[in-house]
Amino acid sequence: MTSPGWAELAEQGRGVFIALFFMLGAVVGSFCNVCVARWPHGLSVIKPRSRCPKCLKPIAWYDNIPILSWFVLRARCRQCGQPISFIYPLVELITALLFVAVFLRFGLVPATPVYLAFCAAMVIVTFQDLADWTIPDEITLPGIPAGLLIALAGTYLGTDSELRVLNVLDALGGILLGGGVILAMDRITVWVLKKPGMGFGDVKLLAMVGSFLGWLGAFVTLMLASVFGSVFGLLMILRMRIKTGSGKPAPVETVVPGRQDAGKKKTEGTQKQAASTEDDEEITLEGHYLPFGPWLALGALVYLFFGPELIAWYIHRGAVLQGTTVYLP
Repeated sequence: MTSPGWAELAEQGRGVFIALFFMLGAVVGSFCNVCVARWPHGLSVIKPRSRCPKCLKPIAWYDNIPILSWFVLRARCRQCGQPISFIYPLVELITALLFVAVFLRFGLVPATPVYLAFCAAMVIVTFQDLADWTIPDEITLPGIPAGLLIALAGTYLGTDSELRVLNVLDALGGILLGGGVILAMDRITVWVLKKPGMGFGDVKLLAMVGSFLGWLGAFVTLMLASVFGSVFGLLMILRMRIKTGSGKPAPVETVVPGRQDAGKKKTEGTQKQAASTEDDEEITLEGHYLPFGPWLALGALVYLFFGPELIAWYIHRGAVLQGTTVYLP
């Protein structure tokens, strides 16, 4: 009698593995919160241990259980009674659900730990960009060579590994296409429109995505991110117009960067505020720009889980429109 393989083991213990991946994701999500809160300030994610951002007192282990502790404490610090941001359990829950999705999509294969780490990285990118308008180099810079090494491993592991990229050339193409397209868009925006462009953080992020998902993954990620971001931007404009009851958004007060007197304000453009998950400091940004990192991360995750299906659907749709027949494997 032969012992069951990984696929059979995953199927037999499906419920147990779902629970395990959920708990692992919640724990990793808790660490993601630490990264989002500390990296923008140049702080270590190892020391000191987790503490309340208001009273700075260490958080006991029983008050630091992912997701659950926030509800048990009723969203308040046990020591000082100050409110705890809902962002903490949200990050933990999203990471936990993504970990479960990776298990359900790929099973127990070599690609699974790779894409668990990739999902955690996208969570950190999303929430740090929303909170601080920065994309962490701690994720993108090591992520680019890591994607190349994984692609090299995919050359030997083959299709059974379920890796999206199975050769180094595909990963290199993803890096060049992903980083090059965003860099070109940034330069064109600066030269033609005389406005700040995409930002070099987006360049490094899409280059990293390309190293993990290949040139096609980088291209589809950019297309999806552009669609998602455009739809969200239009909805925000529509919401503001409805709220103001006029044809154009009303000006919103913004704090002038660099001013010591926070009471002096100006009313140019709109503002984007985000709270840090560590210290809840409000970060005020002028203009009508939206961070693009979260949409790139979302596009990358969509391609990770549904890439082959999206490509097959697109090819089939194009063939139907042209009245031809395409046979897909």
